[in-house]
Amino acid sequence: MTMYITVYVIVSILLLLIINLRMAKAKKKTQQDINEQTTISQITDEKSEQPLLNENTQDEQAQHDLSNEVNDMLKGSPIPEPALEFVEGNVQTDESITQQQNAPETAGDDSGAGKVLVALMLGAFVAILNQTLLNVAIPHIMNDLGVSANTVQWLSTGYMLVNGIAIPITAFLIEKFGTRKLFLTAIFLFTAGSVVCSLSANFSMLMLGRVIQACGAGIIMPLLMTVFFALFPPEKRGKAMGIMGIVMIFAPAIGPTLSGWLIGHYSWRLLFDIVIPIGVLDLILSFLWMRDVTKVTNPKFDFPGFLFSTIGFGFLLYGFSEAGNDGWSSSIVILSLSIGIIALVLFVIRELTTDKPMLDLRVFKYDIFTLTTIISMIVNMAMFGAMILLPIYLQNIRGYTALESGLLMLPGAIVMGIMSPISGALFDKIGARWLAVFGLIITTITTWEFTRLTMTTSYSHILLLYVMRMFGMSFIMMTVMTEGLNQLPRHLGSHGTAASNTARQVAGSIGTALLVTVMTTRQGVHYGGYTSVITSSNPFIASSFSQLSQGLSALTHLPGTVGSQLTTYLIYGKTVQQATIDGINDAFIVATGIAALALLLAFFIKRAAVKQQ
Repeated sequence: MTMYITVYVIVSILLLLIINLRMAKAKKKTQQDINEQTTISQITDEKSEQPLLNENTQDEQAQHDLSNEVNDMLKGSPIPEPALEFVEGNVQTDESITQQQNAPETAGDDSGAGKVLVALMLGAFVAILNQTLLNVAIPHIMNDLGVSANTVQWLSTGYMLVNGIAIPITAFLIEKFGTRKLFLTAIFLFTAGSVVCSLSANFSMLMLGRVIQACGAGIIMPLLMTVFFALFPPEKRGKAMGIMGIVMIFAPAIGPTLSGWLIGHYSWRLLFDIVIPIGVLDLILSFLWMRDVTKVTNPKFDFPGFLFSTIGFGFLLYGFSEAGNDGWSSSIVILSLSIGIIALVLFVIRELTTDKPMLDLRVFKYDIFTLTTIISMIVNMAMFGAMILLPIYLQNIRGYTALESGLLMLPGAIVMGIMSPISGALFDKIGARWLAVFGLIITTITTWEFTRLTMTTSYSHILLLYVMRMFGMSFIMMTVMTEGLNQLPRHLGSHGTAASNTARQVAGSIGTALLVTVMTTRQGVHYGGYTSVITSSNPFIASSFSQLSQGLSALTHLPGTVGSQLTTYLIYGKTVQQATIDGINDAFIVATGIAALALLLAFFIKRAAVKQQ
């Protein structure tokens, strides 16, 4: 079984790489053909112009002689002012040459833009992969370190909180230190945190390592998006963001599968061990290849803004994460959300009134950016919430292993990885509106189909639904985000990516807390409904209960009272099981409504008029 699973994962990854390599080769061949045609055309034009030049040689010589005579006549006379302006207009000053030499790298340069992107995407891949690897290992960490569920969940909650604090400040850090120093620092922190986690002897040390990891990982994704938008012109950003989509989707999909296999055969510490060499490799590649692609300035640090954002996003994310566990009426949840909202209001006021904001919220005055950010938030709410509900159904209700649950999600990730560059190429041609509409129609339909789960729903049917849902998502995630960021001027690019990433992360936390709360609340409602029907006063239930008790007593050769107890436990278990399925179905109904809202808003997306200032 282990061999088959290993081969399945390797073949899936190779399939994705082969398809993308073939697409890249085809694109390169097409570009070479275009270049050859252009060269032939230029040669033809030169040949056709050559006779004309020869015919005009005598006229040019005569004009030259006449020009010399005029110059002799005007010798000593000053050059007229208009002529001087014309001469100066065609001369490059030393200052302009220096500016060109120091200009940031662009996609058209012959320098290593591709190497920069490889280093960045490798760092983003390992950071996202590590986060998804840990989720499956939580029960094993609880047992090994002797901690409770409430304590161990801080490994995820704390990581998320530090990410939420780090993302808003990345715009300031990029302007202050540049992309090279910042990325080297980020990947060093992530790798160092992984080493601490691997060597941890207790929970406190493990938590410290996770915080160090999050300090680096929270910077990597906004930095990656900023570099993409600095390197690629607007007409090529769709394909570029499609390639980045492979990293953002494929890593979290193979994470549970890989983690399930590793946990079944080795220690949970291996989950951190395997990312350390990748982090070291990326650190070396980044040191050799990485360079600044944005202008480095010396902005003033906005300490009040940093303080308000840290308190606001920290308490807000913590409140939403706890709402999924303790419910919305919990005093801790209410207090956390209240503090977070007040701090965020102060943060917004500060950023809109100060001359040098840490995160320039004026990006939201651009209508397309604002609309696409809202749509991305809504899509994240539906997607992340559903990714929590499906493993609960598969593992807790149906009894599938973590490995089987992860394998179910792998084909969907492969489909999305293949489709992301394709949807990016389509975006460059037709924009985001109809791609988003098409993708959201598929997403809404497949999400609705998940509202019909039962105890007999086949594994293959769930697999098909999930693959189709990921197929629809591949037209939405990167295209919608790219359309909004295309509207922003270049100097607001880092602020736009930071604001967009922060908004999407908060929305993902809200969606997870909301759908988990809906599931647990509706589970209680359905259980109450079943217990009011399954009573001894119901003649049919009483008769069936008696027959089942007698049958179990005879089957186990135990007294009748024991048979009655077994029957009670059996009915209770089935009732809780069915109530949980009904609660999950109700949560998917809410997720369907969220996806439908995003579909409605997608019709209002317009093609962004790219700002160049």
